[in-house]
Amino acid sequence: MMYKQPYLRPYTGKESRTVCPQCKKSNSFTLYLDGNTGQPISPIVGICNHANSCGYHYPPKQYFIDNPQRGGFEPRPTRVIQRPQRPKPMGLIPIEYLDRTQSTDSNFVYFLTGLFKSLDNSISIEELCRTYKLGATKDKRVIFWQIDINGNVRTGKIMQYNPTTGKRVHNASGAIDWIHNTLKRADKLPDDYNLKQCYFGEHQLNEQPDKIVAITEAEKTAVIGSVLYPQLIWLGAGGVAGLTVEKSKVLKDRSVILYPDLSKSELPKKEQAFEIWTKRANEIRQTYGCKVVVSDILEKNATDEEKRSGLDIADYLIKQMRQAPDQVKVFQQPPIEVKAPGPIVVAEIVKPQPHPIRENEPKMLTDTSATSNRISGRDKRAQGNWDGRIMKLKAFFNSIDLPSGEIRLSESEVITDVQKFITSHLSYVKRYNGDITFEPYLLRLEKMKNILDV
Repeated sequence: MMYKQPYLRPYTGKESRTVCPQCKKSNSFTLYLDGNTGQPISPIVGICNHANSCGYHYPPKQYFIDNPQRGGFEPRPTRVIQRPQRPKPMGLIPIEYLDRTQSTDSNFVYFLTGLFKSLDNSISIEELCRTYKLGATKDKRVIFWQIDINGNVRTGKIMQYNPTTGKRVHNASGAIDWIHNTLKRADKLPDDYNLKQCYFGEHQLNEQPDKIVAITEAEKTAVIGSVLYPQLIWLGAGGVAGLTVEKSKVLKDRSVILYPDLSKSELPKKEQAFEIWTKRANEIRQTYGCKVVVSDILEKNATDEEKRSGLDIADYLIKQMRQAPDQVKVFQQPPIEVKAPGPIVVAEIVKPQPHPIRENEPKMLTDTSATSNRISGRDKRAQGNWDGRIMKLKAFFNSIDLPSGEIRLSESEVITDVQKFITSHLSYVKRYNGDITFEPYLLRLEKMKNILDV
């Protein structure tokens, strides 16, 4: 009988996942199956789905080394001459399936609505859902559609969230599902559908070619980051293994910041998310000429408990929004100024210049890593003051009646409270007059002036 390699059990529902022998979480352990019999090799031979918080992985090869009496060694394979086959075309999902699901009626969107309600009334949840093409199922699960840079629909990840806490629901009704699998079960797609995943949010790249790209593990984190820091394009990799060289070809020649989740400190270093993404960043940088940095802010500042829990930037921001919402602003907040348990780099990674900080004032939070990690090489103090530009802006805004309706600054920025926008932006540019880090706020004011000066 020809030897067949062991393989991981395909996902067919919660019954295809068992209890992890290490973290003891149910429906989270994927067993390796014997390639010839299709039966589990052993109840402890498999991989835990919680790569960061658990990281258990016992491969068949190591198991057979540890248990030689079980056999299982691969015999010398016989040489088989195969004719080259044409590459199978990539599977695409008809756009009408995406259009049918477009909705704000999901528990994830309910969570976002409650989260941002206390922060700033300028955020439009409907606009946010349109930007990321968020869908919803009848049982209020969210659909994170994967739409590539050319507008092709690859698949969609279906997930259930608690509408109050924003946490994933891990029971049977909350198990992750995929659009391509649901369509295959309904005989709407062929069984051999050739899935090639892309980044969540990738479709925005062509629309905003000059923006820095931020990539997180979770789709949820990317959505939240895009609200608080619209200066960046936020993409979701879909997990620690979702950052790949193949998917990253769309990042060619761009500037990218990676934000991996925290991992348990007792995991081997090579299995920790930060190390995995650092290695992958080097490969992407060398392959596509990208400027890629991996933020180590969470690694430097997280507690052991936070690492065990596998927290990410969104967890810190959500905690801050609930504890002190007045210190977190939407759209008007400087991209590197957030009061959180440790500095969080979001807009650009530069070595900080001396800057006076008043008592009880949120600190200027930047990465203090070496200047070789810079995305922007410009000196923050290189530009003169903006007194003349600020005076012209103030004179113009004081001379007109400000509109009460929405103003669209860009594809991703909709201002619903123009007066609040102008007041907050003027405050920042006067406070940090001449500081190049805050020039985007001056430019946005000038963009608003050009729109209103008709």
